[in-house]
Amino acid sequence: MANKVSNFSDLIQRVTSSCLLNPIGVPRHYTNNVPDDSDSNSNFEEPDNKSDKFYDDEDEGEVTQEVSESPAGLYKSERETEMETLITEVFETVSFMKKAYVSLQQAHCPWDADKMRVADVAVVGELKKLGVLRERFRRRVVRGGGGVRVVVGGGVTVREVVAPYEAAMEEMKREVKNKEVEIENLKEKLNKVNIVGGNGGGGGRKSRSYSHHHQSRKKANSSSQLQVSPSPMPEHFESCISSVKEGSKSFTSLLLSLMKSAHWDIAATVRSIEASTATTTATSTPADSIVGPNHAKYALESYVNRKIFQGFDHETFYMDGSLSSLLNPNQFRTECFTQYRDMKAMDPIELLGILPTCPFGKFCSKKYLSIVHPKMEESLFGDLEQRRQVLAGNHPRTRFYGEFLVLAKAVWLLHLLAFSFDPPPSSFEGSRGAEFNPRYMESVVRFPGGRVAAGHVVGFPVSPGFKLGDGSVVKARVYVVPRSEL
Repeated sequence: MANKVSNFSDLIQRVTSSCLLNPIGVPRHYTNNVPDDSDSNSNFEEPDNKSDKFYDDEDEGEVTQEVSESPAGLYKSERETEMETLITEVFETVSFMKKAYVSLQQAHCPWDADKMRVADVAVVGELKKLGVLRERFRRRVVRGGGGVRVVVGGGVTVREVVAPYEAAMEEMKREVKNKEVEIENLKEKLNKVNIVGGNGGGGGRKSRSYSHHHQSRKKANSSSQLQVSPSPMPEHFESCISSVKEGSKSFTSLLLSLMKSAHWDIAATVRSIEASTATTTATSTPADSIVGPNHAKYALESYVNRKIFQGFDHETFYMDGSLSSLLNPNQFRTECFTQYRDMKAMDPIELLGILPTCPFGKFCSKKYLSIVHPKMEESLFGDLEQRRQVLAGNHPRTRFYGEFLVLAKAVWLLHLLAFSFDPPPSSFEGSRGAEFNPRYMESVVRFPGGRVAAGHVVGFPVSPGFKLGDGSVVKARVYVVPRSEL
Protein backbone atom coordinates (compact mmCIF):
# COMPACT_ATOMS: atom_id res chain seq x y z
CA MET A 1 0.00 0.00 0.00
CA ALA A 2 2.85 2.34 0.78
CA ASN A 3 4.25 1.58 -2.66
CA LYS A 4 0.99 2.65 -4.32
CA VAL A 5 0.88 5.91 -2.40
CA SER A 6 4.45 6.66 -3.40
CA ASN A 7 3.74 5.99 -7.06
CA PHE A 8 0.56 8.08 -6.96
CA SER A 9 2.42 11.02 -5.33
CA ASP A 10 5.13 10.71 -7.93
CA LEU A 11 2.57 10.83 -10.73
CA ILE A 12 0.85 13.90 -9.26
CA GLN A 13 4.24 15.63 -9.00
CA ARG A 14 5.00 14.87 -12.66
CA VAL A 15 1.62 16.11 -13.86
CA THR A 16 1.93 19.28 -11.76
CA SER A 17 5.38 20.03 -13.17
CA SER A 18 4.09 19.48 -16.68
CA CYS A 19 1.17 21.87 -16.11
CA LEU A 20 3.45 24.54 -14.72
CA LEU A 21 5.81 24.32 -17.67
CA ASN A 22 3.01 24.02 -20.26
CA PRO A 23 -0.17 25.87 -19.19
CA ILE A 24 -3.43 23.99 -19.54
CA GLY A 25 -5.08 24.65 -22.86
CA VAL A 26 -1.81 24.37 -24.76
CA PRO A 27 -2.09 21.30 -27.02
CA ARG A 28 1.11 19.33 -27.35
CA HIS A 29 2.45 15.74 -27.47
CA TYR A 30 3.05 14.00 -24.21
CA THR A 31 5.26 11.05 -25.04
CA ASN A 32 7.47 10.88 -21.97
CA ASN A 33 5.44 12.53 -19.26
CA VAL A 34 3.70 9.41 -17.97
CA PRO A 35 5.97 6.96 -16.10
CA ASP A 36 6.50 3.76 -17.95
CA ASP A 37 7.76 1.58 -15.04
CA SER A 38 5.82 -1.59 -14.49
CA ASP A 39 4.99 -0.86 -10.89
CA SER A 40 3.30 2.42 -11.72
CA ASN A 41 1.32 0.96 -14.61
CA SER A 42 0.21 -2.04 -12.57
CA ASN A 43 -0.69 -0.24 -9.39
CA PHE A 44 -2.38 2.89 -10.80
CA GLU A 45 -5.95 2.15 -11.85
CA GLU A 46 -7.33 4.03 -14.85
CA PRO A 47 -10.45 6.02 -13.90
CA ASP A 48 -13.76 5.44 -15.63
CA ASN A 49 -13.95 8.92 -17.19
CA LYS A 50 -11.30 10.62 -19.23
CA SER A 51 -11.05 13.81 -17.27
CA ASP A 52 -7.49 13.05 -16.08
CA LYS A 53 -6.31 11.25 -19.20
CA PHE A 54 -3.98 12.45 -21.88
CA TYR A 55 -4.71 10.83 -25.24
CA ASP A 56 -3.75 11.12 -28.91
CA ASP A 57 -6.38 11.73 -31.56
CA GLU A 58 -4.73 10.25 -34.63
CA ASP A 59 -7.63 11.12 -36.94
CA GLU A 60 -7.21 14.84 -36.36
CA GLY A 61 -3.39 14.72 -36.30
CA GLU A 62 -3.45 16.95 -33.23
CA VAL A 63 -2.84 16.47 -29.54
CA THR A 64 -5.68 17.26 -27.15
CA GLN A 65 -5.35 18.02 -23.49
CA GLU A 66 -8.31 17.95 -21.12
CA VAL A 67 -8.51 19.34 -17.60
CA SER A 68 -10.47 17.98 -14.70
CA GLU A 69 -12.66 20.05 -12.49
CA SER A 70 -10.94 21.49 -9.46
CA PRO A 71 -12.61 21.62 -6.05
CA ALA A 72 -13.24 25.31 -6.54
CA GLY A 73 -15.17 24.67 -9.79
CA LEU A 74 -14.28 24.88 -13.45
CA TYR A 75 -10.85 26.38 -14.04
CA LYS A 76 -9.88 27.96 -17.36
CA SER A 77 -6.43 29.12 -18.23
CA GLU A 78 -5.79 32.54 -19.72
CA ARG A 79 -5.03 30.96 -23.07
CA GLU A 80 -8.30 29.02 -23.08
CA THR A 81 -10.21 32.20 -22.31
CA GLU A 82 -8.42 33.98 -25.13
CA MET A 83 -9.23 31.20 -27.60
CA GLU A 84 -12.89 31.16 -26.57
CA THR A 85 -13.08 34.93 -27.04
CA LEU A 86 -11.46 34.57 -30.44
CA ILE A 87 -13.93 31.89 -31.53
CA THR A 88 -16.85 34.00 -30.29
CA GLU A 89 -15.60 36.94 -32.33
CA VAL A 90 -15.26 34.71 -35.39
CA PHE A 91 -18.88 33.54 -35.13
CA GLU A 92 -20.11 37.09 -34.57
CA THR A 93 -18.16 38.36 -37.57
CA VAL A 94 -19.47 35.56 -39.79
CA SER A 95 -23.02 36.34 -38.63
CA PHE A 96 -22.65 40.02 -39.44
CA MET A 97 -21.09 39.16 -42.78
CA LYS A 98 -24.06 36.95 -43.65
CA LYS A 99 -26.45 39.78 -42.83
CA ALA A 100 -24.41 42.23 -44.93
CA TYR A 101 -24.33 39.74 -47.82
CA VAL A 102 -28.11 39.32 -47.66
CA SER A 103 -28.44 43.12 -47.84
CA LEU A 104 -26.12 43.10 -50.83
CA GLN A 105 -28.30 40.54 -52.60
CA GLN A 106 -31.50 42.44 -51.77
CA ALA A 107 -29.97 45.61 -53.26
CA HIS A 108 -29.78 43.88 -56.66
CA CYS A 109 -33.52 43.40 -57.00
CA PRO A 110 -34.85 45.99 -57.15
CA TRP A 111 -31.62 47.71 -58.15
CA ASP A 112 -30.50 50.22 -55.51
CA ALA A 113 -27.00 51.58 -56.14
CA ASP A 114 -26.73 53.42 -52.80
CA LYS A 115 -27.84 50.38 -50.78
CA MET A 116 -25.44 48.22 -52.77
CA ARG A 117 -22.50 50.46 -51.98
CA VAL A 118 -23.32 50.44 -48.27
CA ALA A 119 -23.77 46.66 -48.20
CA ASP A 120 -20.58 46.13 -50.19
CA VAL A 121 -18.61 48.23 -47.72
CA ALA A 122 -20.13 46.23 -44.84
CA VAL A 123 -19.20 42.87 -46.42
CA VAL A 124 -15.66 44.00 -47.11
CA GLY A 125 -15.38 45.33 -43.56
CA GLU A 126 -16.42 41.99 -42.06
CA LEU A 127 -14.03 40.12 -44.34
CA LYS A 128 -11.23 42.37 -43.13
CA LYS A 129 -12.20 41.56 -39.54
CA LEU A 130 -12.00 37.85 -40.36
CA GLY A 131 -8.56 38.43 -41.80
CA VAL A 132 -7.48 40.14 -38.60
CA LEU A 133 -8.85 37.29 -36.48
CA ARG A 134 -7.05 34.76 -38.67
CA GLU A 135 -3.76 36.60 -38.16
CA ARG A 136 -4.37 36.66 -34.39
CA PHE A 137 -4.90 32.90 -34.43
CA ARG A 138 -1.80 32.31 -36.56
CA ARG A 139 0.28 34.28 -34.12
CA ARG A 140 -0.82 31.99 -31.31
CA VAL A 141 -0.68 28.62 -33.08
CA VAL A 142 1.66 27.58 -35.88
CA ARG A 143 1.11 24.18 -37.46
CA GLY A 144 4.24 22.11 -37.95
CA GLY A 145 5.52 18.55 -37.78
CA GLY A 146 2.75 16.13 -36.90
CA GLY A 147 0.79 18.30 -34.50
CA VAL A 148 0.30 21.81 -33.20
CA ARG A 149 3.15 23.92 -31.85
CA VAL A 150 2.32 26.88 -29.60
CA VAL A 151 4.29 30.00 -30.14
CA VAL A 152 5.05 31.47 -26.74
CA GLY A 153 4.55 35.24 -26.86
CA GLY A 154 4.39 35.11 -30.64
CA GLY A 155 8.18 35.46 -30.84
CA VAL A 156 8.75 33.01 -33.69
CA THR A 157 5.92 34.47 -35.77
CA VAL A 158 7.12 38.03 -35.29
CA ARG A 159 10.60 37.14 -36.45
CA GLU A 160 9.25 35.33 -39.47
CA VAL A 161 7.07 38.31 -40.40
CA VAL A 162 9.70 40.97 -39.75
CA ALA A 163 12.57 39.16 -41.48
CA PRO A 164 11.65 40.22 -45.06
CA TYR A 165 11.25 43.84 -43.99
CA GLU A 166 14.60 43.82 -42.21
CA ALA A 167 16.24 42.46 -45.33
CA ALA A 168 14.59 45.17 -47.45
CA MET A 169 15.71 47.82 -44.97
CA GLU A 170 19.30 46.60 -45.11
CA GLU A 171 19.17 46.74 -48.90
CA MET A 172 17.84 50.31 -48.78
CA LYS A 173 20.59 51.30 -46.35
CA ARG A 174 23.19 49.97 -48.78
CA GLU A 175 21.59 51.93 -51.61
CA VAL A 176 21.59 55.11 -49.50
CA LYS A 177 25.29 54.66 -48.74
CA ASN A 178 26.04 54.20 -52.44
CA LYS A 179 24.07 57.36 -53.27
CA GLU A 180 25.93 59.32 -50.60
CA VAL A 181 29.26 58.22 -52.05
CA GLU A 182 28.06 59.22 -55.52
CA ILE A 183 26.93 62.64 -54.25
CA GLU A 184 30.29 63.25 -52.58
CA ASN A 185 32.10 62.38 -55.83
CA LEU A 186 29.89 64.78 -57.80
CA LYS A 187 30.50 67.53 -55.23
CA GLU A 188 34.25 67.07 -55.59
CA LYS A 189 33.98 67.27 -59.37
CA LEU A 190 31.85 70.42 -59.13
CA ASN A 191 34.35 72.03 -56.76
CA LYS A 192 37.18 71.29 -59.19
CA VAL A 193 35.22 72.84 -62.06
CA ASN A 194 34.49 75.98 -60.03
CA ILE A 195 38.11 76.31 -58.97
CA VAL A 196 39.30 75.98 -62.58
CA GLY A 197 36.78 78.60 -63.69
CA GLY A 198 37.86 80.93 -60.90
CA ASN A 199 41.55 80.62 -61.86
CA GLY A 200 40.97 81.82 -65.38
CA GLY A 201 40.26 78.45 -67.03
CA GLY A 202 37.11 79.92 -68.57
CA GLY A 203 39.06 81.83 -71.23
CA GLY A 204 38.73 85.20 -69.50
CA ARG A 205 34.95 85.19 -69.69
CA LYS A 206 34.54 85.92 -65.99
CA SER A 207 35.99 88.78 -64.03
CA ARG A 208 37.94 88.17 -60.86
CA SER A 209 35.13 89.30 -58.58
CA TYR A 210 32.54 87.31 -60.50
CA SER A 211 34.66 84.17 -60.09
CA HIS A 212 35.11 84.99 -56.42
CA HIS A 213 31.32 85.01 -56.17
CA HIS A 214 31.11 81.43 -57.45
CA GLN A 215 33.77 80.28 -54.98
CA SER A 216 32.01 81.96 -52.08
CA ARG A 217 28.66 80.55 -53.20
CA LYS A 218 30.25 77.11 -53.21
CA LYS A 219 31.24 77.57 -49.55
CA ALA A 220 27.94 79.02 -48.33
CA ASN A 221 25.06 79.25 -50.74
CA SER A 222 22.24 79.88 -48.29
CA SER A 223 19.64 82.59 -48.66
CA SER A 224 19.44 83.00 -44.89
CA GLN A 225 23.08 84.09 -44.77
CA LEU A 226 22.42 86.67 -47.48
CA GLN A 227 19.28 87.94 -45.75
CA VAL A 228 21.00 88.66 -42.44
CA SER A 229 23.85 90.55 -44.10
CA PRO A 230 23.96 94.13 -42.76
CA SER A 231 24.88 95.58 -46.14
CA PRO A 232 24.32 94.66 -49.81
CA MET A 233 26.85 92.35 -51.46
CA PRO A 234 27.45 91.29 -55.08
CA GLU A 235 26.04 87.87 -54.14
CA HIS A 236 22.67 89.52 -53.41
CA PHE A 237 22.65 91.08 -56.85
CA GLU A 238 23.58 87.81 -58.57
CA SER A 239 20.79 86.01 -56.72
CA CYS A 240 18.27 88.65 -57.83
CA ILE A 241 19.43 88.44 -61.44
CA SER A 242 18.84 84.68 -61.38
CA SER A 243 15.31 85.25 -60.03
CA VAL A 244 14.62 87.79 -62.77
CA LYS A 245 15.85 85.37 -65.43
CA GLU A 246 13.65 82.53 -64.13
CA GLY A 247 10.62 84.79 -63.76
CA SER A 248 11.11 86.19 -67.25
CA LYS A 249 11.35 82.73 -68.82
CA SER A 250 8.29 81.45 -66.98
CA PHE A 251 6.07 84.43 -67.82
CA THR A 252 7.23 84.45 -71.45
CA SER A 253 6.51 80.73 -71.87
CA LEU A 254 2.98 81.21 -70.55
CA LEU A 255 2.42 84.24 -72.77
CA LEU A 256 3.68 82.40 -75.85
CA SER A 257 1.44 79.39 -75.15
CA LEU A 258 -1.59 81.68 -74.81
CA MET A 259 -0.71 83.35 -78.11
CA LYS A 260 -0.52 79.98 -79.84
CA SER A 261 -3.86 78.96 -78.33
CA ALA A 262 -5.37 82.20 -79.63
CA HIS A 263 -3.97 81.42 -83.12
CA TRP A 264 -1.61 84.38 -83.29
CA ASP A 265 0.75 84.74 -86.22
CA ILE A 266 3.91 84.13 -84.18
CA ALA A 267 6.23 84.86 -87.11
CA ALA A 268 4.62 88.27 -87.66
CA THR A 269 4.86 89.01 -83.94
CA VAL A 270 8.56 88.15 -83.95
CA ARG A 271 9.20 90.38 -86.98
CA SER A 272 7.44 93.24 -85.18
CA ILE A 273 9.65 92.78 -82.13
CA GLU A 274 12.77 92.67 -84.29
CA ALA A 275 11.77 95.91 -86.00
CA SER A 276 11.34 97.65 -82.63
CA THR A 277 14.88 96.65 -81.57
CA ALA A 278 16.50 97.84 -84.82
CA THR A 279 18.61 101.01 -84.57
CA THR A 280 17.24 104.25 -85.93
CA THR A 281 20.12 104.43 -88.39
CA ALA A 282 19.08 101.22 -90.10
CA THR A 283 17.75 101.99 -93.58
CA SER A 284 15.43 98.98 -93.80
CA THR A 285 14.18 96.00 -91.91
CA PRO A 286 14.75 92.57 -93.46
CA ALA A 287 11.62 90.91 -94.77
CA ASP A 288 12.72 87.55 -93.40
CA SER A 289 13.07 87.04 -89.66
CA ILE A 290 16.52 86.39 -88.24
CA VAL A 291 15.02 84.28 -85.46
CA GLY A 292 15.55 80.57 -85.99
CA PRO A 293 12.96 77.83 -85.61
CA ASN A 294 11.65 77.43 -82.04
CA HIS A 295 13.40 80.65 -81.00
CA ALA A 296 10.32 82.88 -80.86
CA LYS A 297 10.48 82.74 -77.06
CA TYR A 298 13.71 84.77 -77.09
CA ALA A 299 12.14 87.54 -79.14
CA LEU A 300 9.11 87.62 -76.85
CA GLU A 301 11.34 87.62 -73.76
CA SER A 302 13.25 90.56 -75.26
CA TYR A 303 9.97 92.47 -75.62
CA VAL A 304 8.89 91.73 -72.02
CA ASN A 305 12.27 92.66 -70.51
CA ARG A 306 12.52 95.88 -72.50
CA LYS A 307 9.14 96.98 -71.15
CA ILE A 308 9.65 95.97 -67.53
CA PHE A 309 13.23 97.35 -67.25
CA GLN A 310 12.28 100.70 -68.76
CA GLY A 311 13.07 103.42 -66.17
CA PHE A 312 15.28 101.11 -64.09
CA ASP A 313 17.95 103.84 -63.74
CA HIS A 314 15.49 106.10 -61.85
CA GLU A 315 14.88 105.60 -58.14
CA THR A 316 11.10 105.17 -58.63
CA PHE A 317 10.95 103.99 -62.28
CA TYR A 318 9.79 107.54 -63.11
CA MET A 319 6.51 106.96 -61.30
CA ASP A 320 7.07 110.27 -59.47
CA GLY A 321 9.66 113.01 -59.31
CA SER A 322 11.33 111.91 -56.08
CA LEU A 323 14.94 112.98 -55.50
CA SER A 324 15.58 111.19 -52.19
CA SER A 325 18.65 109.46 -53.58
CA LEU A 326 20.24 112.87 -54.15
CA LEU A 327 19.01 114.72 -51.06
CA ASN A 328 19.69 111.99 -48.47
CA PRO A 329 21.78 109.34 -50.26
CA ASN A 330 22.89 107.36 -47.19
CA GLN A 331 19.42 107.21 -45.69
CA PHE A 332 17.91 106.31 -49.06
CA ARG A 333 20.38 103.43 -49.57
CA THR A 334 19.63 102.10 -46.08
CA GLU A 335 15.88 102.27 -46.66
CA CYS A 336 16.17 100.48 -50.00
CA PHE A 337 18.15 97.61 -48.51
CA THR A 338 15.75 97.36 -45.56
CA GLN A 339 12.80 97.17 -47.97
CA TYR A 340 14.65 94.54 -49.97
CA ARG A 341 15.19 92.33 -46.93
CA ASP A 342 11.63 92.80 -45.67
CA MET A 343 9.98 92.08 -49.01
CA LYS A 344 12.20 89.21 -50.14
CA ALA A 345 10.20 86.50 -48.34
CA MET A 346 6.77 88.03 -48.98
CA ASP A 347 4.18 86.58 -51.35
CA PRO A 348 3.47 89.39 -53.85
CA ILE A 349 -0.24 88.63 -54.22
CA GLU A 350 -0.72 88.59 -50.44
CA LEU A 351 1.20 91.85 -50.08
CA LEU A 352 -0.89 93.53 -52.78
CA GLY A 353 -4.05 92.17 -51.20
CA ILE A 354 -3.23 94.25 -48.11
CA LEU A 355 -1.59 97.28 -49.79
CA PRO A 356 -2.79 97.34 -53.41
CA THR A 357 -1.66 100.94 -54.02
CA CYS A 358 1.77 100.79 -52.38
CA PRO A 359 4.76 101.75 -54.57
CA PHE A 360 5.23 98.12 -55.60
CA GLY A 361 1.52 97.88 -56.46
CA LYS A 362 1.76 101.00 -58.63
CA PHE A 363 4.84 99.55 -60.34
CA CYS A 364 2.98 96.29 -61.12
CA SER A 365 -0.03 98.16 -62.52
CA LYS A 366 2.13 100.40 -64.69
CA LYS A 367 4.22 97.56 -66.11
CA TYR A 368 1.27 95.22 -66.73
CA LEU A 369 -0.58 97.90 -68.72
CA SER A 370 2.63 98.56 -70.65
CA ILE A 371 3.32 94.90 -71.53
CA VAL A 372 -0.24 93.67 -72.14
CA HIS A 373 -2.01 96.19 -74.38
CA PRO A 374 -5.84 96.04 -74.74
CA LYS A 375 -5.92 94.20 -78.08
CA MET A 376 -3.52 91.55 -76.77
CA GLU A 377 -5.56 90.92 -73.61
CA GLU A 378 -8.85 90.78 -75.46
CA SER A 379 -7.38 88.35 -77.98
CA LEU A 380 -5.88 86.11 -75.28
CA PHE A 381 -8.77 86.08 -72.80
CA GLY A 382 -11.80 87.27 -74.75
CA ASP A 383 -12.40 90.31 -72.54
CA LEU A 384 -10.65 93.15 -70.70
CA GLU A 385 -11.63 92.16 -67.17
CA GLN A 386 -8.06 91.94 -65.85
CA ARG A 387 -7.22 95.32 -67.35
CA ARG A 388 -10.32 96.90 -65.76
CA GLN A 389 -9.28 95.55 -62.34
CA VAL A 390 -5.74 96.87 -62.73
CA LEU A 391 -7.00 100.30 -63.83
CA ALA A 392 -9.25 100.35 -60.74
CA GLY A 393 -6.21 99.83 -58.50
CA ASN A 394 -6.80 96.12 -57.86
CA HIS A 395 -4.72 93.06 -58.73
CA PRO A 396 -6.45 90.03 -60.31
CA ARG A 397 -5.97 86.62 -58.76
CA THR A 398 -5.45 84.80 -62.04
CA ARG A 399 -2.67 82.49 -63.12
CA PHE A 400 -1.51 84.88 -65.83
CA TYR A 401 -1.33 87.89 -63.51
CA GLY A 402 0.26 85.69 -60.83
CA GLU A 403 3.09 84.73 -63.20
CA PHE A 404 3.53 88.38 -64.07
CA LEU A 405 3.77 89.28 -60.36
CA VAL A 406 6.63 86.80 -59.88
CA LEU A 407 8.64 88.61 -62.55
CA ALA A 408 7.58 92.06 -61.32
CA LYS A 409 8.66 91.25 -57.76
CA ALA A 410 12.07 89.98 -58.93
CA VAL A 411 12.68 93.17 -60.94
CA TRP A 412 11.46 95.36 -58.06
CA LEU A 413 13.85 93.63 -55.61
CA LEU A 414 16.70 94.02 -58.10
CA HIS A 415 15.89 97.71 -58.36
CA LEU A 416 15.86 98.17 -54.56
CA LEU A 417 19.15 96.31 -54.29
CA ALA A 418 20.75 98.34 -57.08
CA PHE A 419 20.00 101.59 -55.23
CA SER A 420 21.38 100.07 -52.02
CA PHE A 421 24.89 100.05 -53.51
CA ASP A 422 27.25 102.99 -53.52
CA PRO A 423 27.63 103.67 -56.38
CA PRO A 424 24.61 101.97 -57.98
CA PRO A 425 25.39 99.41 -60.71
CA SER A 426 25.40 100.73 -64.26
CA SER A 427 23.29 98.85 -66.81
CA PHE A 428 24.12 98.08 -70.43
CA GLU A 429 22.78 95.90 -73.25
CA GLY A 430 24.05 94.46 -76.50
CA SER A 431 22.68 96.54 -79.34
CA ARG A 432 21.69 95.10 -82.69
CA GLY A 433 24.70 94.44 -84.93
CA ALA A 434 27.28 94.82 -82.14
CA GLU A 435 30.25 92.46 -81.99
CA PHE A 436 29.75 89.66 -79.52
CA ASN A 437 31.94 90.21 -76.46
CA PRO A 438 32.18 87.13 -74.22
CA ARG A 439 33.25 89.24 -71.23
CA TYR A 440 30.08 91.30 -71.22
CA MET A 441 27.60 89.15 -73.16
CA GLU A 442 25.99 85.73 -72.86
CA SER A 443 24.30 84.07 -75.83
CA VAL A 444 20.86 82.59 -75.20
CA VAL A 445 21.49 80.25 -78.14
CA ARG A 446 23.81 77.42 -77.19
CA PHE A 447 26.78 76.52 -79.39
CA PRO A 448 28.86 73.33 -79.47
CA GLY A 449 31.62 73.57 -76.87
CA GLY A 450 29.90 76.51 -75.16
CA ARG A 451 31.69 79.15 -77.29
CA VAL A 452 29.99 81.41 -79.82
CA ALA A 453 31.29 80.73 -83.31
CA ALA A 454 33.35 83.42 -85.02
CA GLY A 455 31.55 85.87 -87.26
CA HIS A 456 28.42 86.16 -85.08
CA VAL A 457 26.98 89.47 -83.96
CA VAL A 458 24.07 90.57 -81.76
CA GLY A 459 20.71 90.08 -83.45
CA PHE A 460 18.78 91.72 -80.60
CA PRO A 461 19.18 92.14 -76.82
CA VAL A 462 17.24 89.78 -74.53
CA SER A 463 17.99 91.19 -71.07
CA PRO A 464 20.31 93.93 -69.77
CA GLY A 465 23.66 93.42 -68.07
CA PHE A 466 25.14 95.29 -65.11
CA LYS A 467 28.56 96.43 -64.00
CA LEU A 468 28.97 96.77 -60.24
CA GLY A 469 31.14 99.25 -58.43
CA ASP A 470 33.71 96.61 -57.43
CA GLY A 471 34.30 95.76 -61.10
CA SER A 472 32.30 92.53 -61.23
CA VAL A 473 30.08 92.09 -64.27
CA VAL A 474 26.66 90.51 -64.76
CA LYS A 475 26.54 89.65 -68.44
CA ALA A 476 23.83 90.89 -70.77
CA ARG A 477 21.88 88.15 -72.52
CA VAL A 478 21.72 88.48 -76.29
CA TYR A 479 20.48 86.60 -79.34
CA VAL A 480 23.37 86.18 -81.76
CA VAL A 481 23.21 85.52 -85.49
CA PRO A 482 25.77 85.28 -88.32
CA ARG A 483 26.77 88.71 -89.57
CA SER A 484 25.54 87.84 -93.05
CA GLU A 485 21.93 87.57 -91.82
CA LEU A 486 21.71 91.22 -90.74
